[in-house]
Amino acid sequence: MISYRYRKILNTVLMQFLLIATSAVILFPLYIAISTSLKEPAQVFAYPYAWIPDPIRWENYPLVFSLVPLWRFLFNSVVQSTMTTVATMVTSALAAFAFVYIDFIGKKFIFLLVLATMMVSGEVTVIPNYLLVQSFGWVDTYWGLTVPFFATGFGIFLLRQFFMQIPRELYDAAVVDGCSRFRYLFVVIIPLSRAALGTLAVYTYLSTWNQYFWPLIVTNRTFMRTVQIGIAMLRDEEGDAWHTIMAGVVVVTLPAIILFLVFQKQLIRGIVGGAVKG
Repeated sequence: MISYRYRKILNTVLMQFLLIATSAVILFPLYIAISTSLKEPAQVFAYPYAWIPDPIRWENYPLVFSLVPLWRFLFNSVVQSTMTTVATMVTSALAAFAFVYIDFIGKKFIFLLVLATMMVSGEVTVIPNYLLVQSFGWVDTYWGLTVPFFATGFGIFLLRQFFMQIPRELYDAAVVDGCSRFRYLFVVIIPLSRAALGTLAVYTYLSTWNQYFWPLIVTNRTFMRTVQIGIAMLRDEEGDAWHTIMAGVVVVTLPAIILFLVFQKQLIRGIVGGAVKG
């Protein structure tokens, strides 16, 4: 019979193998994109398949920036994602604080309505949001790109769950000492909730960065397009020139990958911490 020690080692080895295999499957498309972006046109569809580009063609990357205004698209996406992320963190923190620390009529019902918004598909709200943005004259503006996403049910729910883990006695003691609600929020709650706020920031930034449909319908000028639309424009421009298209994909994906790698610990802590207490 296998001893407990060897069973533990075997389970660890199997788990590591499973994690490595899963990571390889997930990273395989990224490797194909990077490999294709460094190939010459004749190598892309060569048979047998060339797993390693030879020679390496770095010229594909400067070529992308000459075909479409990718720098402008990157700037627009950074502005859009940053504005949406900051606004979502502010509105979510304020709403979550109210649901946890302030008693008001209909609090549970309103919170249920907030949760219900998470069950509504985003496509359902596209037309009402567009009509509202158009009535304000925000088409082809950063306000039109960002304002409809300044508050989310997910952000409010995540921070509420995290705020509920903070001992209530801290709030009671602060009130006795004459601390206002806003001061308690910014001096006590926010520093203690950095993991949850980091999680919300990364999630919001990446989801906004990957938006395609909304920026497509709310912007008409090329000057205001974002990176995801830029990739589609590059595909229309180049047709079957996949070495160039993949170079653009790598450029657009790289900021998201860097952001995830930098904040992955906070992302995991925030998700686990927010799920502990209901």
